[in-house]
Amino acid sequence: MLEIIKPGTNFDFVGKIKFFLTLSGLLIAISFISIIVRGGLQYGIDFAGGTLVQVKFKSPVEISSIKTNLKNVATREITIQGFGEENEYLIRLAGITPDLETLSGKIQSDLEKGFGKANFEIRRVEMVGPRVGKDLRDKATLAIIFSLIGMLIYIWWRFEFRFGVGAIIALAHDVLITVGALSLTNKPIDLTIIAALLTIVGYSVNDTIIICDRIRENMRKMAREKLEKLINVSINETLSRTILTSGTVLLVLIALFLLGGGVIHDFAFALIIGVIVGTYSSIYIASPLVIFWEQIFPSKQRRR
Repeated sequence: MLEIIKPGTNFDFVGKIKFFLTLSGLLIAISFISIIVRGGLQYGIDFAGGTLVQVKFKSPVEISSIKTNLKNVATREITIQGFGEENEYLIRLAGITPDLETLSGKIQSDLEKGFGKANFEIRRVEMVGPRVGKDLRDKATLAIIFSLIGMLIYIWWRFEFRFGVGAIIALAHDVLITVGALSLTNKPIDLTIIAALLTIVGYSVNDTIIICDRIRENMRKMAREKLEKLINVSINETLSRTILTSGTVLLVLIALFLLGGGVIHDFAFALIIGVIVGTYSSIYIASPLVIFWEQIFPSKQRRR
């Protein structure tokens, strides 16, 4: 395997655990504050219910003028944001109840009056009822919770319970900070984002397992060493693999973010945040937390 970190390198990761735990606590606090200040997460049409319209104009238009022309269609809240190509917009209409065909016709008619028939193109119209949206939101939340529980059980079975505790805390940490970043940037939470969060859980736990496996190997070779030194050595030994894996994944995600278009933009953004935070948590959160667990509940092997 390519080694970008020289063998024998000994960065003191464990020695800085208190600083990075404080940093993580601060990031999680910022995430919660952002969610509270904004009145909760911004749910996409998938979860909140309503209608999504994607419109492409041939020339620049003001968002305010689009809202003005659709005031007879929107019975409640209407939000408009740029999307994908230049002069392309996503229009979200909350609380719309007519059938999709009737609503599409009304939107087409009102936009024709304001901008002219030849000056725009409706590329997509989607509608989700509020009951369906709530059901999807509940199932998405359960999917994330069950994935975390499943990872805890697997790592407990594969290694030890203390490693599972560190991993599950690290995974919850990754999800919370990623959701906080989405809240800070005012990006909607929809099924695509849930897919990204589940991908982050899988990616992060894979990185954590690599380090846990090396710790277990070193427990046999360095049985007389303190746990702090053993974990620090293990993280250093897997550092090249961690940097190479995360670096190549990030290159692909950045390419998707910059070149993938509006449809995949938010998905790529969530994954970029998740990969960065997941790599960080594997080094500074998951493994070092084993030390705290050992101090509270010493294992039989370490007491001998």
